[in-house]
Amino acid sequence: MKKSLVKKALIIVGAVIALLVVIAIAIPLFVDVNKYKPTLETDLSTALGRKVELGNIGLSILSGGVKVDDVSIADDPAFSQTPFLQAKEVTAGVALLPLIFSGRLAVSSFTVTDPQVSLLRSASGKWNFSSLGGASKGSQSESSGATDISVAELKISNATLILGTAGAHGKTQTYQGVNIEASSLSYTSQFPFKFSAQTPGGGTISLEGQAGPMNASDSAQTPLDAKLEVKSLDLAKTGFFDPSSGLAGIVDFTGALTSDGREMKSNGTVNVNKVKLVAGGSPSSVPVNVDYATTYEVESQKGTLTQGDVHIGKALAALTGTYDTAGTTTTVQLKLNGQAMPAPDLEGVLPAVGITLPSGASLKSGTLNANLAISGPVDRLTIVGPVNLSNGEMTGFNLTSKLGALGSFAGLGKGGGSNTEIQTFSADLHQDPAGTQANNVNIVVPSIGTITGTANVSPAGKLDCKMNAKLAAGNMVGSLTSGLSSFTGGGKSSSSSGIPFKIEGTTKDPIFIPDVAGMATGMLKGGAGTAMGAAGAASGMLGGLFGKKKN
Repeated sequence: MKKSLVKKALIIVGAVIALLVVIAIAIPLFVDVNKYKPTLETDLSTALGRKVELGNIGLSILSGGVKVDDVSIADDPAFSQTPFLQAKEVTAGVALLPLIFSGRLAVSSFTVTDPQVSLLRSASGKWNFSSLGGASKGSQSESSGATDISVAELKISNATLILGTAGAHGKTQTYQGVNIEASSLSYTSQFPFKFSAQTPGGGTISLEGQAGPMNASDSAQTPLDAKLEVKSLDLAKTGFFDPSSGLAGIVDFTGALTSDGREMKSNGTVNVNKVKLVAGGSPSSVPVNVDYATTYEVESQKGTLTQGDVHIGKALAALTGTYDTAGTTTTVQLKLNGQAMPAPDLEGVLPAVGITLPSGASLKSGTLNANLAISGPVDRLTIVGPVNLSNGEMTGFNLTSKLGALGSFAGLGKGGGSNTEIQTFSADLHQDPAGTQANNVNIVVPSIGTITGTANVSPAGKLDCKMNAKLAAGNMVGSLTSGLSSFTGGGKSSSSSGIPFKIEGTTKDPIFIPDVAGMATGMLKGGAGTAMGAAGAASGMLGGLFGKKKN
């Protein structure tokens, strides 16, 4: 008897299950959710403040959702006439019982797969998503109430993100593999979110934290508390810098972002490898690390860098100032101050600013001071200020041994080993996209003397330098200078004023041209052969002095 009851119970359960399966299969045949499409389009358009268009709508009972084909959300007309978002398929989670028994469509979640999203910023710094949802609060009370939209979960998977500036001449860059997850989206409370994307060149960006409550009038001013991590971001491939600027590098970044919707504060660490700052430069062989802290005004798009500790090996410099991101390119007004920085630690970064040492040469010792003002668009910077090197020593290169024609004189060019001592080097630097100018150059090399003048280097590396060499009177070279002055009729006055010369050519192949006008005068007075010999010696000396390559 008992076995018979159990058997009947199992048959009943099986029948119920079969009936439920039949219902699950049959309901989509009788419930035409497409009849709700006009209402859904209207209510979504009202909620987002943008025109929303939907394709075919299909009901999936087993998954508890509605699949919508060909979804399009219009952009803010002030930015573009093309869609803000396009997706071939969107799955919306719905409450099935209200749909089946009362015809009410309650949407609780959205999953968007493989969409294309355009994030554009105007010249004034306003984003096209700022007005997204802006009209919803004011219009919700006027809607029919037929659709209850509560977004408990939002997922955007494998999106293509077009990021840039609006307008005919705006620059954009495409990011692939964008994924966004958020839950409990609300105008009244915080909600958790995750964001990740692949950057051009193989890098990644991830942002995770809490956002909200949503700012109904400007979603860009929604409060935020999150952690940001960037790995292997290739600056040259971001598309936001003029390629002719030469700005390049691979950036790793970790930091915290906190915003109340009006002011954002951020601190963290930036690590840049293979950095290059000028068009004529080469990638740095050492990393540059920056520990930073900044405040940023969301509405004005302006910020202040309160801390910028720049580390290059053991060298430390302080970077502070202001920046403005409201235009098409970020502009800065910064100060960089570094004192007693070890020169050997800085050697690897010198190529990044277009400075190369002679082949085989290396900085063994010395300290560098710099106090620079940095201003302008980040891809067209102007750098101005004094630099000073003290007690430096360069190995693998000896100026005394490079004195060319003077090497034939007794003992000259054979001593001093393979190093060069630089007692001091100072100059007033001015660098901008037009090139580099060093005014008030003063170099003291004890084994040679003092070199002064002005040096100009074009972005292509062409040299236009006007210099003067006042050779030390206490060595063989100084004595020779005094002798040369007698040949040219200059006497002590000529010796004390030094030998003027030019440096032309390029940074790779400089050409040293001494001023032989005074020697020509001496040639007329004291004999052609003697004066020509003196001129030749002076020319060879100056060419060798600065390491001119011999044929």
